[in-house]
Amino acid sequence: MDTIDPVSFTRVPERITGLVDLAYNLWWSWHPAARVLFKQVNGQAWKESRHNPVRMLRDVPEEFLHRVAREWEYLRRYDIIMERYQEYMGRKNTWFTEQYPAVRPVTIAYFSAEYGLHHSLPFYAGGLGFLAGDHLKECSDLGVPLVAVGFMYSSGYLHQHIAPDGSQLNVEERLDRDSAPITRVLDPSGEHLTLRVPHIEPPIHVAVWKVQVGRVPLYLLDTDVGENSPEHRSISHRLYAGDREQRLLQEIVLGIGGRKVLSYLGVHYTGVHLNEGHPAFALVERVRERVSQGIDFEEALEQVRGTSVFTTHTPVAAGHDIFPYEMIDRYFQNYYRCLGISREDFLALGARPDDPGAGFNMTACAMRLSAYHNAVSKKHAEVTRQMWQPLWPGLPPERVPIDAITNGVHLPTWLNPRMEALFDRYIGAVCPYWQMEHDRPIIWELVNEIPDEELWRLHLWLKTKLFNRIREMERRTWADGSDTPENVIAEGVFLDPMIFTIGFARRFSTYKRADLIFRDLDRLKRIVNNPWYPVQIIFAGKAHPDDIEGQRLLKKVYEYARSDMFGGKIAFVEDYGERFAQYLVHGVDLWLNNPLPPWEASGTSGMKAAMNGVPSLSILDGWWPEGYNGRNGWAFGGEVVEGDRDAADANAIYETLEKEVIPLYYATDLHAVPHGWVKTMKEAIRSNAPAFSAKRMVKEYVHRYYPRILAAAGIPVIR
Repeated sequence: MDTIDPVSFTRVPERITGLVDLAYNLWWSWHPAARVLFKQVNGQAWKESRHNPVRMLRDVPEEFLHRVAREWEYLRRYDIIMERYQEYMGRKNTWFTEQYPAVRPVTIAYFSAEYGLHHSLPFYAGGLGFLAGDHLKECSDLGVPLVAVGFMYSSGYLHQHIAPDGSQLNVEERLDRDSAPITRVLDPSGEHLTLRVPHIEPPIHVAVWKVQVGRVPLYLLDTDVGENSPEHRSISHRLYAGDREQRLLQEIVLGIGGRKVLSYLGVHYTGVHLNEGHPAFALVERVRERVSQGIDFEEALEQVRGTSVFTTHTPVAAGHDIFPYEMIDRYFQNYYRCLGISREDFLALGARPDDPGAGFNMTACAMRLSAYHNAVSKKHAEVTRQMWQPLWPGLPPERVPIDAITNGVHLPTWLNPRMEALFDRYIGAVCPYWQMEHDRPIIWELVNEIPDEELWRLHLWLKTKLFNRIREMERRTWADGSDTPENVIAEGVFLDPMIFTIGFARRFSTYKRADLIFRDLDRLKRIVNNPWYPVQIIFAGKAHPDDIEGQRLLKKVYEYARSDMFGGKIAFVEDYGERFAQYLVHGVDLWLNNPLPPWEASGTSGMKAAMNGVPSLSILDGWWPEGYNGRNGWAFGGEVVEGDRDAADANAIYETLEKEVIPLYYATDLHAVPHGWVKTMKEAIRSNAPAFSAKRMVKEYVHRYYPRILAAAGIPVIR
């Protein structure tokens, strides 16, 4: 049972009390018409709540709630949306049940260390979290029976402020849980449910919270409870704790504690899907449970392996957690006996054969305890097979059992509502249910029916909205007294919506090469300051607090934004997050992506941009070798480079911009429609929207793995 504080919502009139239920289900976050219900109560309150309906309903003066409860037009809209919502939640006939009609009720448990769902729930750091969030939303839309487990990071979300010298300052935000779309899970006595992580010493306790993501429940673990020691209370404070021992404790709590929570709640799941190696101990705990029932360890291991999927997201070594064996001993010394195996056998589960002394590798453990493994793009799969071939010493790399399921993004979340309305007019006129079938490529051929003038006019509106958003952010920062005039200029207040604009936004890790375009300053200066064909670039992104090199890189880029050599045409927008990302992928003209290959596993920001008509200029790494077709954007860096790779790639960017991209954009008068450019925009939408949607991705997971999991669990599958 979970609870919402009833006292706080007695202020909502009975006629519209359904707003409370709706506010606590993130269904509203990907249905624009539902968000309008809250906005129409009071636009300013919606804005001040940062589009968080729970906070808005708590803070808005009651007079506004009572006013709309008497307005016929509002109530008509309210009744329609609530009927849609209730039909969605109660629907029995879903895509999944149509695909597998004879399967008895099953559930897949999805474990991830982070989830990017909405900025009112800051439980994410970057792309991995938003991939997980989009996965949950699409499973809800398709009716895939999923339950998810993660962490409640109560005080760990870091906002970014840039100091006058360009240094990144991290401003911690403590989550106001009572003003977020999250509920406490209660025990039978009506108290907040708190459980002990089993068989781990010293004892660790977790409180349980719940987020409803459409039809999918997400349970979040919180160690900030009185039963824990001070050092253990902080386990769940911050995502990806820098201290290695604290990180190990997080992964123990997530895996073993998460499994305990599902067991206590009576959630019987058939299989497990791990999003990265952080929750690998959930598979170890599944083995322990079977051993406790009298099953031999090897047989238990095979049962767990046959019903487990593991998705790996990065070839970067730092993305794979490794813990010293003595640290594992500290917490698992009692656990070894529970598995009925020796210490050496347990540690071998996480050892790399080619480097056994390195420590307990969570990715190696996840690989060994799961039968099904996938990378997140075809290129990434090639790299990953080479990387993890030592786990299969008898196989050549090309036969290592690691598949490729390329990432996708949740179209209803990332498609701008006005772009959605445009598609409704031209795609929906022929295919009324296009949104339910948006992974079908043939539907998107109708994009070519959209008049160039309409698509271009909408793009300019979205571009202007982006620049207005930047100015509003800077106005607020200036009003708070936390900015200097130099910072305000560097952060984009003088950007011109009529100028060709490039967007670059991602985590500031060195391999992402945020400074690559500055390789030849004189050449870049000529490009951006061309009086006839000017260019401006918007940068955004955060460096991890413990990544010193990433922070130096960020400072370097920010200094260029402050420099007068570029005439105010380079901007760095601070505090990049989900909310600003929406404006950016909708509003720039071109998306730039230039990581050092082969370190980009997939990348999803370019996918989000493409579905909104923003083409990419990207290196041929991650998803782009699959996405690029020669007409929907631009590519470089596919060849092997001897010597200075950075110089070669920077030159390729300059050449492509000067000879192809900029001339196409400025092929007509500034006030005319650039038909050649719009043709590229349409092709970006047509070719990428269906292929890189989360709908395609989730269906691929279901068809490729879930029937095999069910078969391994002894559940017959009929299609």
